[in-house]
Amino acid sequence: MKIEQLPIYPAAEHCGLTLYRHQENIPGVPPRRAVIVCPGGGYLNLSGREDEIVALQYLAAGFQVFILHYGVGANAANYTPLIQACCAIRYIREHAAALNVRPDRIFITGFSAGGHCASAAATMYKHNAVKQAFVEHFGDDDVRLGRPDGAILCYPVISSGEYGHRGSFSTLCGDPNASDEALREFSTDLWVDNDTPPAFLWHTADDPVVPVQNSLLYTMALSACKIPFECHIYPHGEHGLSLCDERTWVGNPALLSPVAAPWIDHAIRWAQQL
Repeated sequence: MKIEQLPIYPAAEHCGLTLYRHQENIPGVPPRRAVIVCPGGGYLNLSGREDEIVALQYLAAGFQVFILHYGVGANAANYTPLIQACCAIRYIREHAAALNVRPDRIFITGFSAGGHCASAAATMYKHNAVKQAFVEHFGDDDVRLGRPDGAILCYPVISSGEYGHRGSFSTLCGDPNASDEALREFSTDLWVDNDTPPAFLWHTADDPVVPVQNSLLYTMALSACKIPFECHIYPHGEHGLSLCDERTWVGNPALLSPVAAPWIDHAIRWAQQL
C-alpha cells in the first residue's frame, strides 16, 4: 500500500484528497475500480471513525481508495463540499491512467453529512456552482467529468424538509436562520433525474439523529426515475455506526450492531458487480 496526497485542483484550500493505492508490481494489472470516502460530522467536522478504517476495507477488496477532506464549518458554505467532491472525481477521471483507475467506475461513498456530500455529487453535479468552478479551475464546464458512476450512502443526510438534519443544511447555507426555500436547494432527493447514477444505501429504522426517511425519500426518487438501487434498512441502531463492530466502536457498546455489520460486504459486492 502507498499513501499519497493529491491536489484536486490548483491552489485548493480547506480540502484535501488522500490516496490509498495498491503497489502495482505485476505488469499488465488491469485498472481498478475507485471509491472516494467522505466522512461524516454534520458539516462541522470530519469523523475519524469514518475515514481511514473504512478506506482500508475497500482497499483490501481491490479498489483504489481516496479520502476526501471537504470543507466544514464556515468553509462549507457556497456549495464548497459539492464543488470539491466533483473536482475530486474529475481529477481521478482525468488522471485515471496514472492512478491505474477505470475512469468509468468511480464511486463515491459517504456517512451522514458525508452521505449528503456524496449524494450531492451524484445529483447536483450539473449545478451552476460546479460549472463555474470547473471553468475557473480547469478551463471548461464539462460537468459530466465530475459525475460519479455510483454512490454508496450510509445513513445519509438527504432532505431538508420534515425529516431533515437542520444543522447540516444551515451550515451549507452559511446561515443558521436560512429560509426553508434556501435549505430546500440542498435536498438531494429533489435533484434526482434520469442521469443520476445508481446507488447503494443503508440506514437503521430508528436512527435518532438522521431519520430513516432520508434514505427512503432518495430511493423513492430513484425508483420514480427508474434508476437502479439497493437499500438495506436494519431494524435498530444508533446514528454513526460506521463499520458497526470493534474496529469503530471506540468503547461504546451502542456502536456495535452485528445485524448491520454486513453492510460493508454488501456495498463492496454491489460496487464490484455494477
